[in-house]
Amino acid sequence: MGKEYLEELENELRASRACLERIPGELFEYKPHERSMQMGYLASIIAEIPRWIAVSVTDGVIDFQTFNHPKLETTEALVKYFDDNMELARAALGTVSDETLAGAFTLKNGEQILATDTIKNTVSSSINHSVHHRGQLTVYMRLNNIAVPHIYGPSADDKTF
Repeated sequence: MGKEYLEELENELRASRACLERIPGELFEYKPHERSMQMGYLASIIAEIPRWIAVSVTDGVIDFQTFNHPKLETTEALVKYFDDNMELARAALGTVSDETLAGAFTLKNGEQILATDTIKNTVSSSINHSVHHRGQLTVYMRLNNIAVPHIYGPSADDKTF
């Protein structure tokens, strides 16, 4: 199963990276609405999710009190963070056993348990979570006249497919 999840994650890699490469640092603070996330924060979630996957597989727990989120201030730092996290996910998913994937995952904030599930379900939902946030990011991009790359087919800005 780990290799199947890795294949799915790799299939999303190109589109996610292409979006992240186009987010200019001067727009990291942009928000389309007062209740929306800032563009830089949204992009950093996409860049970080492969790390979530790796930590979920290797540790079986993410604790918000100890899980560090770097402050990314440039496009280059954002893309490097994504690339580094993809390497972690590749290493974790490339060697994980089905037995490990069937094991327990816990999301917590210190002593407070926020969610529990299997590692397998956590990996799957994390990939979906990344795709969801990438969709949000493409809306932010469109609102700022940033060319949207092709994702699953051509976009109005990129008809190559």
